[in-house]
Amino acid sequence: MAPMTDAGEEMHALVERLYPLCRSITGDGVRATLEIVGEYVPLRVHEVPTGTQVLDWTVPQEWNIRDAYIADTAGNRVVDFAASSLHVLGYSVPVSATMPLAELRGHLHTLPDHPSWVPYRTSYYKPEWGFCLAQETLDALPEGEYEVRIDSTLADGHLTYAEHVVPGQVADEVIVSCHVCHPSLANDNLAGIAVATFLARALAQETPYYTYRFIYAPGTIGAITWLARNAERVERVKHGLVLACAGDPGRLTYKQSRRGDAEIDRVMRHVLDASERPHHVTEFTPYGYDERQYCSPGFNLGVGSLSRTPYAGYPEYHTSADNPGFVSPEAMADTLALCREAFTVLDRNRRYLNLSPYGEPQLGRRGLYDALGGRSDTKQAQMAMLWVLSLSDGEHSLLDVAERSGLPFDTVAAAADALCGAELIKA
Repeated sequence: MAPMTDAGEEMHALVERLYPLCRSITGDGVRATLEIVGEYVPLRVHEVPTGTQVLDWTVPQEWNIRDAYIADTAGNRVVDFAASSLHVLGYSVPVSATMPLAELRGHLHTLPDHPSWVPYRTSYYKPEWGFCLAQETLDALPEGEYEVRIDSTLADGHLTYAEHVVPGQVADEVIVSCHVCHPSLANDNLAGIAVATFLARALAQETPYYTYRFIYAPGTIGAITWLARNAERVERVKHGLVLACAGDPGRLTYKQSRRGDAEIDRVMRHVLDASERPHHVTEFTPYGYDERQYCSPGFNLGVGSLSRTPYAGYPEYHTSADNPGFVSPEAMADTLALCREAFTVLDRNRRYLNLSPYGEPQLGRRGLYDALGGRSDTKQAQMAMLWVLSLSDGEHSLLDVAERSGLPFDTVAAAADALCGAELIKA
């Protein structure tokens, strides 16, 4: 895996490459996105037909768009889909008409508080059409007739999502989920896609304990579809993380699972605190990204959500200002580093049983003290061994040991490895 600084630049380049594509909850834009991601990690792409029942939902018709514009009487395109995919209301039905500006206004969306920005708007489940444009563009339009055209199709097709699996030592899984439905929005969620992809590449170069399943799916309906199609095997999912808004300059934010005390919650809190990064941990709410699907009462999976500034927490959210210049290689590299640190703890966090529980075993006779002789943290490493022996009762995990002792998790895990090698404890 490239150094984090290099990875940050590569992730930013991926964001820039994906940015122009028009994505939605279905359609060729999603397929094109997954095809590009597939150049970085191998993907298994799934196509689920329109009309398929998925839990309480139904896979909708597939939406594709080729062109859209508003033109004045001289034929000048005053709003042009070719300039930005945000200019069209997502899932707009086709339209070809001429109408006065007074009538057209009912189909126009702007941001008066940010007159130079274009908003992102959708109408997935209600037939509608519309355009999004800068308020200053609208203000400059003279009254009169305008040609309005949206060359789109809504037809039976498929919902597309993809998976990448990094095999582990055990079949128990950690899922990493990111949404691939938003069009030209860099932080929400191209940065999440990029971080997930480079996290998958990093894990593939290791031999993880858990099996890691990366899910690239459209928001809400995609996660629901995945859950519906995996209901019988979802019990394998022991931990999970939803990645979104992973590249802005804000502090890291972790939203806990519905359980609140899931192992992923404890691990993320511990790693964030130990890293001394500026961060914020929030309670679960049933609104946000796809953690609310994975955490719904029937599944109740231990899935949290990691972002930098949370959704709707920054002015650029769901606007044209969320462009590649808004996200940085440094921020994405930091998010990636945090994920790798957390998954290292998650992978190594196990319970052990002391095989010599009556009194303190003689560590010197087994060469364990000698092994510490050259270390700069000899006393800390020795204390870690004593703490691991003390709490290896089959009930306490290494994370419990680290939290109770105040010692770094890596030091505790190294002590456990040494004690296992000396056959003083076993997992």
